Amino acid sequence: MSQITKAGTERSVTPYRFDVVGSFLRPEALKQARAKFQAGEITEAELTKVEDREIIRLVEKQKEVGLKAVTDGEFRRSWWHLDFMWGLDGVEKASDVKGYPFQGETTRGETARLVGKIGFSSSHPFVAHYQFLKQAAGDDVVARQTIPAPAQFLSELYRPENKAAIDQFYSSEEELVKDIAKAYHDAILAFYEAGCRSIQLDDCTWGMLCDKNYLEAKQQAGVNVADTAKLYAKLNELAVSSLPSDLIVTTHVCRGNYHSTWASSGGYEPIAETLLGIDNISGYYLEFDTDRAGDFKPLRFLKEDQQVVLGLFSSKIGELESKEEIFKRIEEATEYVDINRICLSPQCGFASTEEGNILTEEQQWNKLAFIKEIAEQIWQ
Repeated sequence: MSQITKAGTERSVTPYRFDVVGSFLRPEALKQARAKFQAGEITEAELTKVEDREIIRLVEKQKEVGLKAVTDGEFRRSWWHLDFMWGLDGVEKASDVKGYPFQGETTRGETARLVGKIGFSSSHPFVAHYQFLKQAAGDDVVARQTIPAPAQFLSELYRPENKAAIDQFYSSEEELVKDIAKAYHDAILAFYEAGCRSIQLDDCTWGMLCDKNYLEAKQQAGVNVADTAKLYAKLNELAVSSLPSDLIVTTHVCRGNYHSTWASSGGYEPIAETLLGIDNISGYYLEFDTDRAGDFKPLRFLKEDQQVVLGLFSSKIGELESKEEIFKRIEEATEYVDINRICLSPQCGFASTEEGNILTEEQQWNKLAFIKEIAEQIWQ
């Protein structure tokens, strides 16, 4: 048995020792309802009823598996990131673009494009979505909100197909960054007013900045990647500055998660100091389920008051990992960070898009039960 078992203590705030990133596989009833809505066979109100029912069931299932913090599974979204962006002022949904490239697959072709100045208003649908989750969760668990990070939004706007729209409404990058940061800051405060005390910024931009091929392509194009990383960090930091002290902000970083495939590869070392140096971030959910994520050495840049949620378990496959190997890897991580600053989760959500990863709902819940079992052997 590993020497780290029963070596730590539980936590009273998020992130908890046993956690999830956010999204869950969509139930068949929800998939059918969404397809019927798209075909014009049911109304939006009828779709919402199905979403409500399935989210309530999901919350109860999360409680049953032992999670102390729950999400709505992103059941009302098509994408993990675009739906939130489409709800911002000055943004529209566009479908005249290429899909995102993954290993062996390409997603649907959709994006977020500017049609005006960026802003946030309380009519953004995600606020009402959170209020419903909060009510469904009750008082015995924490209702967490996940949204794409500000840097992720900036990256989306910088797609070649979207560049002309930026130039139409913004005279400088500084002005654009300022408006994105303010919109996000206002959004986070709106969630706070709705009762949210734990919010997660999902951010794949850092995963791309770890990828050797991506870095080489950017450098050949004359892009200073270090400056890009600093810009992303600055934007994210601006968005989460001057927030209420009892609001916990975390960040999730991964290398792509679509239909059990991935988009980028490479360890965190090239961007670790910049990424982990962002102020006002309480914890980082980091992908470590395969060799593509590199070793744990970059964790040395974590600040003393930050947690790291080790994504040692793959949400892409249904098979359970080796318990012996998991304990071994946790021990390796403790060479750089104390056991009481470590938590456990899958490396990403189970369904970053409505298509979902290639595993069953039963395997999804078995995976979470397995993580809980391991966490309970370490933290009392």
